[in-house]
Amino acid sequence: MLQDSFSKVYTKFKMHFYQKMFEKLQERETSLTTVETFCMEIIYALDKPTVAQFADMANISSPNAAYKINNLVKKGYLKKVQSEEDKREYHLEVTQKYIDYYNISNTYLKTVMGRIEDRFSKEELETMERMLNVISAELMPEIKY
Repeated sequence: MLQDSFSKVYTKFKMHFYQKMFEKLQERETSLTTVETFCMEIIYALDKPTVAQFADMANISSPNAAYKINNLVKKGYLKKVQSEEDKREYHLEVTQKYIDYYNISNTYLKTVMGRIEDRFSKEELETMERMLNVISAELMPEIKY
C-alpha cells in the first residue's frame, strides 16, 4: 500500500534524525529543547520569516513566539534582523550554529538522494521529481510556505 510505503520512508528519516540528536545530546553539543528544535525547523523552512509569520505558522500567540525567539537568540541559534523596508519589523535568520545542527538530518537526506539517483533511471527520477513537486505545490495547501 502506497500510504504504508510513504510512512515507512518518512519514519526512517525521522528515526535517523532522532538517533543523531541523541548522539549530540550525549556529547552535550546541543542546548536545544525539543520544542525549540521544532521552532527552529519552522523558522528555517519559512526562510527569514517575521515574528508574526512564525507565530502564525506555529499557531502560537505573538507573546509566546517572542519568548521562544528570545531564548533561541540567547542560545545563539537565531538572530533578529531589522527590515530595511519597515524598521518596526524584524526577520528571523538562523545562525551558522543552527546550520551545523540542521546538517545532522540534511546530510542523511543527501546520502539517500545519492542512492536514489544511483538506483533509478533518469525517467524514473523525473517522474519522482514531478510527483513530489505536485504533492508540495498542490496537495498540501495547509502549509503555506
